[in-house]
Amino acid sequence: MRKNSKMKLDHIAIVVKDLGEAIETYSRKLGIALQSRQRVEPEGVEIAVMSLDNTHIELVQPLQDNSGVAKFLEKRGEGLHHICLEVENIELLIKALQASGFKLIDTKPRTGYKGNKAIFVHPSSTHGVLIEFYEKI
Repeated sequence: MRKNSKMKLDHIAIVVKDLGEAIETYSRKLGIALQSRQRVEPEGVEIAVMSLDNTHIELVQPLQDNSGVAKFLEKRGEGLHHICLEVENIELLIKALQASGFKLIDTKPRTGYKGNKAIFVHPSSTHGVLIEFYEKI
């Protein structure tokens, strides 16, 4: 896979048990501004986007016991869930990742936060880190 000069860090996602409590910690105690809060029904989560100068922290609380995030929380507890890299063309990226032998969780983009396109690469392909690739629409 070629170097993608247009790739940049979009956000770091942290799974939490109680979104309200986590927002309080990050906003009032750490001084990080809450940018938005939204339910993402297809993923079974509610997220709070905390705004930093150069990126975002996405606090993620599962809404359903059977969602992937709920299973993650049950197995690993609160903490880092994934990093998200923004790309210009997710369809081209999928082809490049597949050609390079990456194990993809998604072979077609899913609808993410604010309707943007997203895919996930399995942590077994990226040294234990779940990576989301994101194309803003």
